[in-house]
Amino acid sequence: MASEGSFWRAVALYAALYGGYGALSPFLPAALAARGLEASQIGTLLAAAMLVRLVVGPPTGRLADRYAAVRGFLAFGLAASGGLTLGLLAGDGLAVLVVLVLIHAATSAALSPLADALVLAGRNGAAYGRIRGAGSAAFIVTTVLTGWLVGRYGDGAGLGACAVLFGMAALVTLRLPAPACPPAAGATGEFRALVAIGAFRRLVLAAALVIGAHAMHDAFAVIAWTGAGIGASAAGLLWAEAVAAEVLVFFWLGPRLLGRIGPARALELAALAGALRWAVQAQTTWLPALIAIQALHGLTFALLHLACLRILTRAVPEGLRATALTVYGSLGLGLASALVTLAAGPLYGGLGLPAFWAMSGLSLLAVPVAHRLWRDIRQDAAGHI
Repeated sequence: MASEGSFWRAVALYAALYGGYGALSPFLPAALAARGLEASQIGTLLAAAMLVRLVVGPPTGRLADRYAAVRGFLAFGLAASGGLTLGLLAGDGLAVLVVLVLIHAATSAALSPLADALVLAGRNGAAYGRIRGAGSAAFIVTTVLTGWLVGRYGDGAGLGACAVLFGMAALVTLRLPAPACPPAAGATGEFRALVAIGAFRRLVLAAALVIGAHAMHDAFAVIAWTGAGIGASAAGLLWAEAVAAEVLVFFWLGPRLLGRIGPARALELAALAGALRWAVQAQTTWLPALIAIQALHGLTFALLHLACLRILTRAVPEGLRATALTVYGSLGLGLASALVTLAAGPLYGGLGLPAFWAMSGLSLLAVPVAHRLWRDIRQDAAGHI
């Protein structure tokens, strides 16, 4: 069991990290617009920042593994990201803002995977669900509070809040125990060693299919709801319900399901829940049905994430964990979401609501992948994951 002090420091790290995201992500576009950027420039810049994160994340994890310096890389990334966020407050002119946003994307690319690697490597790993749930709860609370601050003090308030929270997270990181593993050397530090692990390949593919299927919802759900006469406040409550379900699964339901059915079966359940969720979304905007399926977000995101991390920590050697987590986050989650988002526009534009059937199909494709993973786990002579 983790010591009480170490557990609460891990909770503080996740609360500050995801609270920082909650202060920055929803309000950064408005802050850039207030500094003179046009909508097309903001869209291009944010897309470029996403590309930078996808490219920089895995090499950062690899270096953290190679030098056994997960804690140091995380603390530096948090401090640098907080400082660059403050720089955005003072930045003026297109060229300066572009440079600041892209460097910020690079320094923040691996923050979440490195935090996961740090917590999972220590005695807090058994309490990961509660720790991660605290991060999701902090995201909600900080987003609401930052909205009030922005209304009172202007668009820069979100940037200032993020900088403070990232700085706090950096300080807390330095007070957490460093993973007790030697530096990865030779082939063990190479991506090919990671790719050779079949369980890891399959969990990344399953995650890419299930999480990628969320992309159409993220882009067009509110448009579909408001187009059907659902008010903006009701749409906001539907979105909040999904995040609340995520927190519930992280804190309570997810660890219990993993203990009862195992991570591979939990991955299958997440995929089936996704198939059901998007199939209903493809057919109706009836409010009671939407209320019912938004609760499935707890399974389609939080349970999937818990299951993937449980498998990853057992299947991947500790000296490759940061690399594995950044690859999982960048390719399994980030790249898949970006690619499906690109396809979602034409699909939704051409088909409307029935386009969500394609997302249901994507989720279903993850079921045989997860089932194969379950079979591999059963056949593993070393025991179970």
